[in-house]
Amino acid sequence: MLMVGMDNTIINVALPAMGQDFNGSVSDLQWTVAAYVLVLGSLQILAGSLADRFGRRQVFQFGLAIFTGASLLCSLAPDLGLLIAFRALQAIGGSMLSPVALSIIRNLFHDHRERARALGFWGAVAGFSVALGPILGGVLVGWLGWRSIFWVNVPVGLIALLLVPRFVPESRAERPRAIDPAGQVLIIVALAALIFSVIEGPELGWTSAVVLGAQILAVVCAIGLIVTELRQREPLLELRFFASLPFSAATVIAFGAFFALTGFLFLNTLYLQDGRHLTALRAGLCTTPMAAMIALLSTLAGRLMSRTGPRLPLMLAGTALAVSGVMLAQVGTHASMIWLLMSYAVFGIGFGLQNPVVFAVAVSGMPLAQAGVAAGIASTARQVGAAIGVAILGATVNARLRGGGQDLAVASQPGWWIIAGIGLSVVIFGWASTTTWASRTATRASRDVAAAEGEANDFDARRAAMTE
Repeated sequence: MLMVGMDNTIINVALPAMGQDFNGSVSDLQWTVAAYVLVLGSLQILAGSLADRFGRRQVFQFGLAIFTGASLLCSLAPDLGLLIAFRALQAIGGSMLSPVALSIIRNLFHDHRERARALGFWGAVAGFSVALGPILGGVLVGWLGWRSIFWVNVPVGLIALLLVPRFVPESRAERPRAIDPAGQVLIIVALAALIFSVIEGPELGWTSAVVLGAQILAVVCAIGLIVTELRQREPLLELRFFASLPFSAATVIAFGAFFALTGFLFLNTLYLQDGRHLTALRAGLCTTPMAAMIALLSTLAGRLMSRTGPRLPLMLAGTALAVSGVMLAQVGTHASMIWLLMSYAVFGIGFGLQNPVVFAVAVSGMPLAQAGVAAGIASTARQVGAAIGVAILGATVNARLRGGGQDLAVASQPGWWIIAGIGLSVVIFGWASTTTWASRTATRASRDVAAAEGEANDFDARRAAMTE
C-alpha cells in the first residue's frame, strides 16, 4: 500500500524535472500522472474478481512482480512516450496490490477486533503514503534526480516477493463473481476517451474532430456500460448499489476528494517550481504541513466517527477543503510563504478527515458478502477522480497559459475555485448521506442486492445439479 499510494503523489514533485529532460508540454506531463491513475482505477474491481477466482496470494505476487519490474523500466525510460507507457504497466501491477491485499487482510483475521486493528493500520498506511509522496519525492529529486523516485520501489518489491510465500496463506472465494469483459472494456474506453478529450482539448482545440470524437465515444461507452451492466447477472459495476444514498454520496465524495488532491499537487508543483523557481527539495518540503495534517487527521477521523457518526467529520472535511481552495485562489507569484503553508495545512485537514470515513459510509447497510465489492467501487471512484482531476485542472491552466499574458499563479486561480466548490459538495453530500431518509435507501438497496445475489446462487445451484 505504501508503494501504490506513494506513486499516486510522489511523481508530482518530479514533473518539472521530467519536462526539462524530455522537453515536454503541460499536457505531456499530465499524461505521466493520468496514465497511472486511469489504469489503476479501471482495473481494481477486475483484479479483485481475478484474485477471488484464481487465488489471492497468486494474483498479489503477480501484481508485485509487474509493479516492481515496471518501476525499474520507468527509471530507465529514454523518452516521455515510453515513460507514460511504463507508468500504465506499473498501474496494471498496482491494481493487483491494493484491493487484493485488502481482501487478504479481511480473510486472514477472523477475530473482529484483530481485523479492525489490521484494517486500521492499513488505513493509516494509506493516508501516510499519500502524504509522504511529495516530501520523499522532493528529497529524492533534489539529491538524486527524478529517476530515483522509481528506484525506491524496486528493493521494497523484491523483499515483498520473498516474504509473501512465507507469510501469506493462499485463499479463494467459495463462489467467485463472474468475469465481465464487456463491462471492463467499456469502463476503460469511456474513461480513456474522456480524459484524452480534456487533456488534449487545449492543444488540439475543443471543436477539433479528434476531441469531439473522443467526447462522443466516452458518452456512447458510458451509455453502453449502463445498458450492459443492467443485463448482466453478475455485473462488474453493480448499479443496484447506487440506489443507496450513503453509497452514492460516498462514491461522489471519494471521487471529489482525490480530484482535489491530485489537482492540488499538480497545480502546486507547477506553481512552486516553475512560478516561484523553488528547487524540487524545497517544493516537496513545503507540503510538510499538508502531509502532517493528513497523517494526523486520518487517525483521528476514525475516533471522531465512532463518537459522533460520519456526518461531523465529513462536514468538517468539506469545509476545510473549501477554505483551502479560497485561500489558494488569493495567492500570487510573490505570496507570503506563511499564507501558503497555512493553506496547505488546511487542505491536509480536509483530506485527512474524509479519507477513512468514506469507506465506512460506502459499505454502511450493505450485506457483508458485498461489502468488499462496494468498497472496491468506492476505491475505483478515488482513482478515477484522481485521473480526471489532473486532466481538468491541468487543462484549465494549460488553456490560460496558451492564451498568453498570465503567469502560473493567475492561470491556476480557476483550479483553486474548482477545489473550493468540491469542498462545498463534500459538505452537502456528507449531510445528505447521514439523514434518516438516506438510511432507509441503504436498507432497500441492501435488500435488493441480497435478493439478486440469492437468485444468482440459485442459478448456480441449478446449473451444478444439471451438470451432475
